[in-house]
Amino acid sequence: MKRRRTALLSLTALLGAALSATPAAADEVEQVRNGTFDSTTEPWWTSNVTAGLSEGRLCADVPGGTTDPWDAAVGQNDLTLVKGESYRFSFTASGAPAGNAVRAIVGLSQAPYDTWFEVKPQLSVSGDAYAYTFTSPVDTAHGQVAFQLGGGVEGWRFCMDDVSLLGGVPPEPYEPDTGPRVRVNQVAYLPAGPKNATLVTDATEALPWQLKNAQGAVVAQGRTVPRGVDVSSGQNVHSIDFGSYRARGQGLTLLADGERSRPFDIDAGVYERLRRDALKFYYTQRSGIEIRDDLRPGYGRPAGHVGVAPNQGDTNVPCQPGVCDYTLDVTGGWYDAGDHGKYVVNGGISAWELLSTYERALHARTGRTGPLRDGTLAIPESGNKVPDLLDEVRWELEFLLKMQVPDGRPLAGMAHHKMHDEQWTGLPLLPSDDPQKRELHPPSTQATLNLAATAAQAARLYRPYDRAFAARALAAARKAWTAALAHPEMYADPNDGIGGGAYPDSDATDEFYWAAAELYLTTGERQFERHILTSPVHTADIFGPLGFDWARTAAAGRLDLATVPNRLPGRDKVRQSVIKGADRYLATLRAQPYGMPYAPDGNLYDWGSTHQVLNNAVIIATAYDLTGAAKYRDGALQSMDYVLGRNALNISYVTGYGEVSAQNQHSRWYARQLDPGLPNPPRGTLAGGPNSSIQDPYAQSKLAGCVGQFCYIDDIQSWSTNETTINWNAALARMASFVADQG
Repeated sequence: MKRRRTALLSLTALLGAALSATPAAADEVEQVRNGTFDSTTEPWWTSNVTAGLSEGRLCADVPGGTTDPWDAAVGQNDLTLVKGESYRFSFTASGAPAGNAVRAIVGLSQAPYDTWFEVKPQLSVSGDAYAYTFTSPVDTAHGQVAFQLGGGVEGWRFCMDDVSLLGGVPPEPYEPDTGPRVRVNQVAYLPAGPKNATLVTDATEALPWQLKNAQGAVVAQGRTVPRGVDVSSGQNVHSIDFGSYRARGQGLTLLADGERSRPFDIDAGVYERLRRDALKFYYTQRSGIEIRDDLRPGYGRPAGHVGVAPNQGDTNVPCQPGVCDYTLDVTGGWYDAGDHGKYVVNGGISAWELLSTYERALHARTGRTGPLRDGTLAIPESGNKVPDLLDEVRWELEFLLKMQVPDGRPLAGMAHHKMHDEQWTGLPLLPSDDPQKRELHPPSTQATLNLAATAAQAARLYRPYDRAFAARALAAARKAWTAALAHPEMYADPNDGIGGGAYPDSDATDEFYWAAAELYLTTGERQFERHILTSPVHTADIFGPLGFDWARTAAAGRLDLATVPNRLPGRDKVRQSVIKGADRYLATLRAQPYGMPYAPDGNLYDWGSTHQVLNNAVIIATAYDLTGAAKYRDGALQSMDYVLGRNALNISYVTGYGEVSAQNQHSRWYARQLDPGLPNPPRGTLAGGPNSSIQDPYAQSKLAGCVGQFCYIDDIQSWSTNETTINWNAALARMASFVADQG
């Protein structure tokens, strides 16, 4: 997603030590002078710290009460960097008390003080070794290595040693372990559904394949279909279609070209579990409430951001300086991703997709509300006679309502774009341990319309269970709509990315359309009908290669207008536009040897590409709901194969599903890779997946030059390819629910 940058952390001590121990080649040149501090700290400079030698290290006492990281620092200037040359930046460091973060940078020592590489490890008292490889983007004789130490409330002690910036070090080659060359959906195929696999091979002629059951008996066989070189992976591949085999079974494998696939099932039941787990993800993302271990064994934790030390809390949050003169209680809601921020634009699209999962169950030919009923998710509200899915989404809706500017204030009715920490925090860090000041950021038109859309949708879905809440939601939606009309171009600052993602968007036309659609579906009023029919979005081709997302919300309005009963004039054209979009994605799926409805322009995979695959599949699934045509059902089902293992890396991007699945997503509290006392992400968590831009330094050090599907690494440091987010899991929950209903 083109929206965020999260704080980094170090490599593991083991990796750092191994890299530091690597002998320098003849052409490697050390740029740092006196990085070992054997007898002096010269030529290192200090700023706002008291520093000196201590046991062969440079140690600095850092004052508390500073604002920015650069308010206290240690560094060295006048380093030479060569454009295009690769460097290994390494050091050992410790902090006391533990948990403080250092911003280690390589940049320009004079104005405009550009930063070319940065990491932000959270330090342990015992000290750790860190090592990174990066490529210089410039030629300069004024480079700088600096360790920025400010921004903390309390004072602390920082020590470092063995600082090195070694030039002429090529990036370490990274070869992912992709396992057997037969790639399958490692979880399950439906008995009465398509069954496809991909074989990676140099062969150009058709090859025999066999399907074997768990006892090793051949139960089906045939010949592969050569597909040539797949642009998304650069691999020569064949397709395997074994859809004619419809018997249920566990532990089946496919054999072809001397390779045996990872095991999989032919069964529908697993998708009931996946639906439940994908929805359970949200309970452990909750802010402002204790997560009970009896409801989520292994994931219990104290409430975060409720004003209990060291939290400053979300009960009385001020605006950024100069933005407003009031504070708001914005407790609750879901943490957006792997950090502790809460964002209205991402929360809105997430709430909408989950509510639409429930609304589909009410209206679709194969929809079933039973699996979403009260008691299905085992959350604190279970047993209150309200469907658990609605209870869970309400936790987020209540937060979204709190983000509305109060009456009597400037911009009343608008919604603040986001709220999060004043500065980035390091990893790992439980929500209850976050010491940062929390801030409201300026209102935006897009956030306001997200509130209008989701609150209007909520008004019709919660009315049977809580009429008072439904009325409150609708009143807030109307107020937000009126405020947005009065301020139609109040956009979030794209540079407002300190402490949380910026979520910039310079066009609110799609959000106006979406909000009008939800308000019309709930009220039937002519004012909203007129806005829909006169909006340029209404007749635009909105189903492009990337599909819909938090910044592309027109599809949310179009899908609901097509599927929720209403009397919109020309509604048949709306439905036909969805079917036309599904045909396009279906054609893409058939053209892709890995069978996914996703082929981004230039083969440049977007941030969160796995959820783009799933959201494109949502369009195909909706076409099935509208027409009953089997081709759409099969296309939607087949789209799940990619995220569950039928891909170039042979990995399931859903934690706990498949023999090999993503385990180390970027998160401050699902951080077992860094702290054995913390858990991996819970079962049913979707990783972001391949991202051609590989914005984070760790991915850059491993994946430079990657092709499409190979731009991914399952490491907690790779926030650009391996984060978790609430909107990505919403796409997984929606498609898992659709597939479960087909079983």
